Amino acid sequence: MNIHPIADMLTRIRNASARQAQAVKIPTSRFKGAIAQLLVETGWVEKAEVVKPADETPYLLVSLKYYRQRPVIRGIQMISKPGQHIYMGKTQLAKSLPSKLETVVVSTSQGLMTGAEARAAGLGGEVLFKIW
Repeated sequence: MNIHPIADMLTRIRNASARQAQAVKIPTSRFKGAIAQLLVETGWVEKAEVVKPADETPYLLVSLKYYRQRPVIRGIQMISKPGQHIYMGKTQLAKSLPSKLETVVVSTSQGLMTGAEARAAGLGGEVLFKIW
């Protein structure tokens, strides 16, 4: 049993990136698929697809990205945790945005967005994690 599936997903990606694996298999859900798609759109991973083998349960296959034999993802840190959810309004989010080398992922009422997209849309929400 997994207590926090998003943290498990991010840990699998971080560990696979550290050992320079080409891809990582992750148990799938719609929310994890949305996170993986956002990571593809922002350029942190190469591609993400749901694989549905006939004899197994479906899983999310995330292909990692490398630049000059070094992983593009250097680190991932959870911000909101099961015991403490971190919410930020649009003004707080604008003040706490990281540098251009980091991306913050925010769950808003309009869906998952990066911190910059949420700020541009004038939305706040739960800050899930940051990736650099």
